[in-house]
Amino acid sequence: MKYVVLVPFVILAGCDSPSLQDAFQSPATAANAAEVPATVVATLDPTPPPPPPPQARIVAQFDTTTAEDRAAATAKPKPAGETKLGTTIATLGSPADPGIWLKTPLVKTLVMGRAVYGANGKSVTLELRPSGGADGSGSQISLPAMRLLDAPLTGLLELTVYAN
Repeated sequence: MKYVVLVPFVILAGCDSPSLQDAFQSPATAANAAEVPATVVATLDPTPPPPPPPQARIVAQFDTTTAEDRAAATAKPKPAGETKLGTTIATLGSPADPGIWLKTPLVKTLVMGRAVYGANGKSVTLELRPSGGADGSGSQISLPAMRLLDAPLTGLLELTVYAN
């Protein structure tokens, strides 16, 4: 019986479809494959945090942001010039994807923004990354961003999202 269960995975592993091939890559490899112009990323975060070490096992080991990154992300926001994009329900994204970010269908291009966690009112400045999902499909938030919001890692977060 074990062999019957493995057959679909073996068949899918041989597919040439890029979307299926991404499913079999490590999160770091899939993240590097994203087609984001280097100039856009450089203007958002000139020194992105390194990926977590392969031996990472606990939350603190996966969060590779610096104290300066965390201080900048939690600094008092300047609401002037912000545009409210809406609300979204977010879950934890890949812990292997470093940085302070939110992948959401509320944006179509990579921009800086802010997310406010409705349960406690805390906010964090972060990269807003397009998820490619349909409107209302939900979002994924980085581990460091969840920690800065004091949100439960296993929870569904209602976030109000703003773009700068």
